[in-house]
Amino acid sequence: MQEQPRNPGEAGTGVPALRALITGGTGFIGRHLALQLRRPRILSRNPETVNNPLPHAEYRCWDCRSLPEPSLFEDIDAVFHLAGESVFRGRWTRARKERILASRIDTTRLLVEAMAGLERPPSTLVCASAIGFYGDRGDEPLTEEAAPGDDFLARVCRQWEAEAMRAREHGIRTVCIRTGIVLGADGGALPRMLTPFSLGLGGRLGHGYQYMSWIHIDDLTGIMHRCAVDSWFSGPVNGVAPGCVTNREFTAALAAVLHRPALLPVPPLFLRLLLGEFAGVLLASQRVVPGKALAGGYRFRYPELDGALRSLLKTGSTSDS
Repeated sequence: MQEQPRNPGEAGTGVPALRALITGGTGFIGRHLALQLRRPRILSRNPETVNNPLPHAEYRCWDCRSLPEPSLFEDIDAVFHLAGESVFRGRWTRARKERILASRIDTTRLLVEAMAGLERPPSTLVCASAIGFYGDRGDEPLTEEAAPGDDFLARVCRQWEAEAMRAREHGIRTVCIRTGIVLGADGGALPRMLTPFSLGLGGRLGHGYQYMSWIHIDDLTGIMHRCAVDSWFSGPVNGVAPGCVTNREFTAALAAVLHRPALLPVPPLFLRLLLGEFAGVLLASQRVVPGKALAGGYRFRYPELDGALRSLLKTGSTSDS
């Protein structure tokens, strides 16, 4: 059955339809965002090879290595820039880290440069970022005003946001969404967790007291859309739910929803041997607060973890995108 676009904006708000361009629109988050928009224009390296294209979307070509053509921005109100190589696949070799950085910095620079040269540029740029900006911070509550960290992901996020913020010099309102762990039934972190937990092999990571800042996919795309249409939002916005939990609490909640035990903790040494430097991401503690989203009046559909997990697992649809 073909997916159909949802009503744009938050239910009952009367938010007008938004004419949007999305980079990274064929990925997990981008596809969910596109479902909230009327006739989104999605940029892809190979539009003709997109799997299961959305019937209401327009697919256009951009190779991510050259300036986007001006025609791609015609009649566009807002640009959602979500393109970037995943940080969750494979070990972080030197070459891989270079690709992760370049896939964010170079594409953002090209996108902003192209918009700057337009006679009538889009009014808004909503650029992806990540809570990796903050680094490992223990139990410190982290609002958007918190200082950055100094590990690899923090440096990537700082440079990424700096490139995006250059759009403000050209009169384009710019928002950077610092995304936490995104929970969805058809992509993101959750499907990867289900197999070991379903087999009764799930467990906390390390001591389990590290904070995990998560968000339901519907709330993440809701915040993104709200930031595009509401001029109150500008600069960094934390894309996380209010109900931050520790890894122990997350593990217990997921096990309870699945009616499975969670008895096998994963030692930090094993994670480091298996994943190298990336293991630090899984063991880091980030207690992130959605300060701007709450102050701006965004109403979370899934503010607490238990409700989010139950909404995603009730259908049994857990295939990764």
